[in-house]
Amino acid sequence: METILKNDLILRVLRGENVERVPVWMMRQAGRFLPEYRKLREKYTFFERCKTPELACEITLQPIRRLGVDAAILFSDILVVPEAMGLEVQLVEKVGPILPSTIRRKEDLKKVRVPDIQESLGYVFDAIRLIRQELAGQVPLIRFAGAPWTLLCYMVQGKGFKTFDEAKRFCYTNPEAAHSLLQMITDTTITYLEAQIEAGADLVQLFDSWAGLVGPEDFSVFCQPYIHQIVAAVKEKAPVIVFAKGAWHSLPSLRDTGTNALGIDWCLTPELARTLAGGAVVLQGNFDPAKLYAPILFIEKEVGKMLERFGKNKYIANLGHGILPDIPVKHAKAFVETVKNYLWNN
Repeated sequence: METILKNDLILRVLRGENVERVPVWMMRQAGRFLPEYRKLREKYTFFERCKTPELACEITLQPIRRLGVDAAILFSDILVVPEAMGLEVQLVEKVGPILPSTIRRKEDLKKVRVPDIQESLGYVFDAIRLIRQELAGQVPLIRFAGAPWTLLCYMVQGKGFKTFDEAKRFCYTNPEAAHSLLQMITDTTITYLEAQIEAGADLVQLFDSWAGLVGPEDFSVFCQPYIHQIVAAVKEKAPVIVFAKGAWHSLPSLRDTGTNALGIDWCLTPELARTLAGGAVVLQGNFDPAKLYAPILFIEKEVGKMLERFGKNKYIANLGHGILPDIPVKHAKAFVETVKNYLWNN
């Protein structure tokens, strides 16, 4: 029997409906800034937390209990896909991701495959089903994946990097191999998102965290076509949010993928974002995560300004990137509560 959602605010916004208030959640809300999460981190490795459905469920539910956000997002990582495709992934606390075996030449493509999703990522779908059961319709469940360009960056560079020079070198010197890898990631991601929706995800978000490293022309070559394929494949099954951090110049082309919503960072104004994205698509985000260090009165004022500039409809309040690990919980709660309690003039 299908669970009836008690709070479907974010889904109504994504369908283009007018709503009584702006929905709110925060990227990386399930995790590092919560003290109850840090206790689990002391006992279990990152992949133990990701791959144990009961732990992933508990971490996913923590911000629902603590903050009262309008959506849950499954605790996981975008790099489960490269791992499923055959590359070793190490997630080291306070260091970040390490991929010891990288893709640097055409011959290296033999290292990766388009996997059997149920076999390699079944723990994700088990977690989704458990979370749906535990949520009992409180709020929708968001699932996510990394966009092909961002995953290529890690698979070629082998670690997080400010400029991902090796990834760019690979694309410029081995374009055929680069596009082969991007297509393999795309095919895997489509199957992965479809399976997550089948397991019970209410909506999905595609993170292109490193999209801002390429200019508009390269974005149209290495990013947009593969995002377009993914959106086209899954948007009839569940609403899609695309967040290409730093690629504000390409909001019009991202809009044309048919996505329901576009995530934006804090480096452009709400007015410019609306102009570039057009009036039909929903926008999400824009609040600088670092502003949550400020006093609560300042946070409340800045959130109010943001809401007024975006308006009540076709907007989902969020940060412009993930919440920082040392943000005080009461400051995160002030962000959420200000959005939920904001008094609109109409």
